[in-house]
Amino acid sequence: MNEIIRAIEQEQIRTDLPSFNVGDTVKVYVKIKEGARERVQMFEGTVIKKQNGGCRETFTVRRIALGTAVERTFPIHAPIIEKIEISRKGRVRRAHLGYLRARVGKAAKVRELLR
Repeated sequence: MNEIIRAIEQEQIRTDLPSFNVGDTVKVYVKIKEGARERVQMFEGTVIKKQNGGCRETFTVRRIALGTAVERTFPIHAPIIEKIEISRKGRVRRAHLGYLRARVGKAAKVRELLR
């Protein structure tokens, strides 16, 4: 039974998306359906966590919009995601950046990874 489920999940996994980590600033292009129309909307922010694995993997992106923090969780392998672009690579030492919720302004910035 598990082999059947695993085989179905393997078919759903996308390989066209770039690999990114927590702390990176990403642009997520999401397909939005409004009535009969469909358009693509960009959501740019910092990845604060990645969860699960395989077909069920999700990531949460946080941004500040008009002084209000907005967090959105996306399933990585969902068809609503058109593409993901990495704007900046972040230098962090944690797997979950929940502490950013309590910070404001420059204190909420993640250092950039310089190579």
